[in-house]
Amino acid sequence: MMPLNFAILKLFTNGQEACPDNVIDALRPVYGDFKALNKADVLTALMTAESNGLLEESRFELDESGDVRVFFRANADGIATINKYIR
Repeated sequence: MMPLNFAILKLFTNGQEACPDNVIDALRPVYGDFKALNKADVLTALMTAESNGLLEESRFELDESGDVRVFFRANADGIATINKYIR
């Protein structure tokens, strides 16, 4: 099993966008027992990947509670970089 942060990045190599809730839902079957698989830590991982040029914010929307939901995606260069270092 790869580290959680690697698994988070690999989710974005399909070219689709995702928000922290989508990431948690996708990784819960394998990483459900990890303490860092929560909204705050996943958002931090996504924002770190964005600041490192691997991901970009794609859109924002309000969820049912009125909180802002941020979506991220990897562009072609980000996907190539992720795939180069995480197999």
